[in-house]
Amino acid sequence: MFSKFFTFSLSAFISLVFTAMSFGQTWSDEQIEVWNVIEAQWKASMEKDATWPDKTLHEKFLGWDNDRPMPQDKSSIHSWVLYRLENSTTLLQELYPVGIIVHGNTAVAHYFYSQATEDRKGERETSHGHVTDVLVKENGTWQFLA
Repeated sequence: MFSKFFTFSLSAFISLVFTAMSFGQTWSDEQIEVWNVIEAQWKASMEKDATWPDKTLHEKFLGWDNDRPMPQDKSSIHSWVLYRLENSTTLLQELYPVGIIVHGNTAVAHYFYSQATEDRKGERETSHGHVTDVLVKENGTWQFLA
């Protein structure tokens, strides 16, 4: 009996803590701007907008996904985006912000994602992960730097 109560209590406590962490944040206008850029990039990708790398990646962009052996520059990202858009479709995605730090013209955003995709063969896959994006603001616009 105690074991069930303890498990339930622990689960409830963890849920409350994570809910408070994600929804209890008060964001500055700059943090909201950064989050809007991140959401817009994911939305553009889901809508098969192949122009998003040109619009949102800084010219000096260098990013490194967990499934890549080496970092990718803007040109590489653009090529892989075109390939991915031809060979798969995003069916559903959700983003969960964890925290955004803005210091001067630089922002670091940490978030979690869930994404469901379907390939050319009709096979579906669901993936989850965490992301850290670094953005820089130049000429009034936030762009991904890493």
